[in-house]
Amino acid sequence: MTARHGAQVLDIYRLGIDEGQATFETAVPTWEHFVAAKLPAHSHVAVDTDTGSDRDGDRVLGWVAATAVSDRCAYAGVVEHSVYVHPEARGRGVGSALLAALIASTEAAGIWTIQSGVFPENTASLALHARAGFRVIGTRERIGRHHGVWRDVVLIERRSPVIA
Repeated sequence: MTARHGAQVLDIYRLGIDEGQATFETAVPTWEHFVAAKLPAHSHVAVDTDTGSDRDGDRVLGWVAATAVSDRCAYAGVVEHSVYVHPEARGRGVGSALLAALIASTEAAGIWTIQSGVFPENTASLALHARAGFRVIGTRERIGRHHGVWRDVVLIERRSPVIA
């Protein structure tokens, strides 16, 4: 994921925000703010090289990005991630490919845990993550407000079987 993909990545993020089941965020940040905490080695896009795009070259179908959960050295092997797929590209394996790329890059870097929080209503995301080897840790009830409504978040994680 590079600045070249920025407009399309942010557009996919906006679509997720608009659907109301992907994030507590209610507005799309600037590209600079968006990537500020992201780990470049663990930020990937899926592109459709056959169709191209009139904006930035290849059409971005989805993205995945990770951030460090803490700067404390004890948590050096733990990241939190987000994955978004353009609505028109869903059901085509894009999300699975993005999670596979994230798992490969994090394991190559010695990261042993990938975690995230998912709204329980986002059953497609929960199913995608289960297929990629994530497990449900539990539900954080009424953890935050979204458009004035308290929302629960399902905490999920994947522990690497190859990082000791």
